[in-house]
Amino acid sequence: MKAKVDEQLKNLSKTLCELRENTLKEDGKSFTQRDVADMLGITYQSYQAYERGVSCPSLQNFLKLAEIYDVSLDYLVGKKDY
Repeated sequence: MKAKVDEQLKNLSKTLCELRENTLKEDGKSFTQRDVADMLGITYQSYQAYERGVSCPSLQNFLKLAEIYDVSLDYLVGKKDY
């Protein structure tokens, strides 16, 4: 069971990193981890832990992340392509 959870966190962290790097701000630059943390209302270190696969976002932050990146919750957790 722990191995499955670890694999899911690894996949989530990869997805979050890819989405952040591929989402452009108005100035044409990718979002930084600090940008996303600010939008979520959390510390930079907390968001960084999501991308490192050390912690998992709360349901509220999952919803905000889906909105920020314009993807479904299923996509964030690796259930669907979009």
